[in-house]
Amino acid sequence: MKQYMIMTKTTEAKVAIIGLGNIGRVVATNLTNGNRAVILAARDFSNAQSLAQELGDLAQPMEIEAALHEADIIILAIWFDSIQSFLKQYATQLAGKIIVDPSNPIAPDEKGGFIKTIGAAESAGQLNAALIPKNAKLAKAFGTLGAASLANASGQKPELAVLFYATGDRSIDGQIEELIVDAGFEPVRVGNLDQSIRLEVFGDLHEFGALGKTVTLAEATKKV
Repeated sequence: MKQYMIMTKTTEAKVAIIGLGNIGRVVATNLTNGNRAVILAARDFSNAQSLAQELGDLAQPMEIEAALHEADIIILAIWFDSIQSFLKQYATQLAGKIIVDPSNPIAPDEKGGFIKTIGAAESAGQLNAALIPKNAKLAKAFGTLGAASLANASGQKPELAVLFYATGDRSIDGQIEELIVDAGFEPVRVGNLDQSIRLEVFGDLHEFGALGKTVTLAEATKKV
């Protein structure tokens, strides 16, 4: 494990955030606060327009298909249950892209909490990775904190909070880490996508699992 510090941009990768619910809005806000330009897209284009106006010049609203065509990195901030159909519908546009998956396979229970909607040993990351288009690459990231912590912990001092991530292709690690740094966090890779279950709700590295809180790099070293 290492501390990842970026002095200058290593890529000019364009980022699109698809879905502007709680997580999508916070990630967009954090990235623009970190001086990273983002493309915003949602089924209701007016939502993308209004958020772009709120965030300023670094945020550009687009229709979904145009955003997928324009961007290199696609953050799918949509419900887990919608991802399968999304990947099928936009398979052509997603070919060759880096896809970031923050999804959690959960649904409300009848007791005011949540239940997992897939098998106990299954992860959203692995299931979604099996469905991505040819030549696309998937990273599990931005899903280990709830929206409130994702907003409040961005850029915290004196030590940054950690965002864990997992990738099946090491060639994209640098771009994912750069994205996490731009969002105001310390990136920590936990391994390949077979580790993504640890990053999802109820996992040992999730705020709403065994981790229970945000952690710094020193604290994360003891967990991974």
